[in-house]
Amino acid sequence: KLLDIRSVIETIGHTLNFRAIFPHLVVADKSISMFVMPENKSWIEVRSDSDFSLQNLPYGVFSYSHEETPRCGSAIGSYAIDLAVLAAHGIFYGVFPAAEPIFSSQTLNAFMGQSSEVWRIIREVLTNLLEDGGDDTRLSGDAKVLIPLSEVIMHLPADIGDYTDFYSSREHATNVGTMFRGADNALQPNWLHLPVAYHGRASSIFLSGTDVVRPSGQIQFDATDAKSGSVHGPCQNLDFELEMCFFVGGPPNPPGTPISMAEAEQHIFGFTVMNDWSARDLQKWEYVPLGPFTAKNFATTISPWIVSPLALEPFKCPTSAITQTEPVPLEYLRDPDYGSYDVKLEVKIQSLTMTQPETVCRSNFANLYWNAKQQLVHHSVSGCNMRPGDLLGSGTISGSTPDSFGSMLELSWKGSREVKLGDTGEFRKYLQDGDTVIMEGWCIKEGIGRVGFGPCVSKILKAGSSLTPGIGRGTWIEKS
Repeated sequence: KLLDIRSVIETIGHTLNFRAIFPHLVVADKSISMFVMPENKSWIEVRSDSDFSLQNLPYGVFSYSHEETPRCGSAIGSYAIDLAVLAAHGIFYGVFPAAEPIFSSQTLNAFMGQSSEVWRIIREVLTNLLEDGGDDTRLSGDAKVLIPLSEVIMHLPADIGDYTDFYSSREHATNVGTMFRGADNALQPNWLHLPVAYHGRASSIFLSGTDVVRPSGQIQFDATDAKSGSVHGPCQNLDFELEMCFFVGGPPNPPGTPISMAEAEQHIFGFTVMNDWSARDLQKWEYVPLGPFTAKNFATTISPWIVSPLALEPFKCPTSAITQTEPVPLEYLRDPDYGSYDVKLEVKIQSLTMTQPETVCRSNFANLYWNAKQQLVHHSVSGCNMRPGDLLGSGTISGSTPDSFGSMLELSWKGSREVKLGDTGEFRKYLQDGDTVIMEGWCIKEGIGRVGFGPCVSKILKAGSSLTPGIGRGTWIEKS
């Protein structure tokens, strides 16, 4: 029978070794190895190439393959952790009384809305439950807490109320500016003074695994003459944009009250990998004077697991800019701990005829000028109220070398050169129908283990294709 948490605390205490009492935890697949990897120091086997080491413990929303109701969870190794079951059996009793209804929710919004201290406490409880030699013995031998990831269905982790996409990589902004305005005028006069951004469309943010229909819209009739007017048709220059994004969390700031730099960390719940799909030919015609519209609103794809700043703490690093001195930002934007995270980023493309994907880009989350805290602070500087579940994108993350450019626009230099897809004999200037784009991000450091986000994957369908809802909330697939 399931052990009542209070009885466990009262009768056997925290000091007994869980493995001595329950040498094999009974889980959903009825067998779990007790092998301990030196890097993650968990009693659960975690492969060295797994995104989900003990250092990670990301958050997501999943359901069992045989049930429809999503619930909140975490992950370690090849297993999802059912936080709803843990909460139902009192694992968080005494430290987070609201755990049971919150983790039984079908989104993470309620948990996102808690304080950063609650996030820290929950992480500490999970770590103590899972680490080898941990002193928390409160798991039951019959609790179906760990479920193979192969047997769960992932869902969009939050109801996203608002979505804003920034333009914060100096390397990317310089490349694009050089293409369209020349090297002498690559950066607009305001770019080094504030994090530039536009408001995107929350309704078309989809989970990894969603098929993306090639958009149609207005395209400039003569590429050399804007006065020639436009035609309607399918996008010819479909592109990916390699980005990271973060979910806003913490109690909302009241309207009219900005979030200060000192408060910013308390409002960053966690990060995912993001593909900001872009229709370049639509964008060229429509973006003046108010920025992107239909060129961006048709689809944005995110990875399923949200990695917390606490998990990324060991991977803090300088940005590619190192410092912000020319010019020094205005006082409200100055970050005394200015930096980013050493998240390695990779983009692969696989066509319908290829047997495996080929890498076209390797970049890093460090390739930012304006970091996540500065983006959030500037977003609220006017008094904009930020809500749990709001999503803020980094903008395309490009490095200083051609193989680190984070979009086909840059890799092909506005279509002037072909991008080789490995040794397949295939080349691209922009994306073709049937192409699958795979983005991944991870951190790794000796003695800590790998911290990853899970893949961000989507396949491109021809214009006019029909979609139907997938099994996971926030996914759409081709209608058969």
